[in-house]
Amino acid sequence: MTMDATTRTELEAAAFRRLIEHLRNRTDVQNIDLMNLAGFCRNCLSNWLKDAADAKGAAMTKDESREAVYGMPYDEWKVKYQREASAEQLETMKKVHPGH
Repeated sequence: MTMDATTRTELEAAAFRRLIEHLRNRTDVQNIDLMNLAGFCRNCLSNWLKDAADAKGAAMTKDESREAVYGMPYDEWKVKYQREASAEQLETMKKVHPGH
């Protein structure tokens, strides 16, 4: 399938927005679970968003990029939804992502 760059960008943006919405609805899925299974988490997405803004010269702080992903300030999300990581989760993280 051939498509123009604008259409491709619009489709990629729509998929990104859908992923963000899905993660906002799945507050039961912890970032450590995402890291252990997929190698990225909500924080990674917010960092990638900020990197893209920086590359374009668009003003975006780390807090703003996290709020764009989490749908609320990061500290608020942590209080509402983040649970203490289990020993098993931490052990898996060490194996899968040493030094992270």
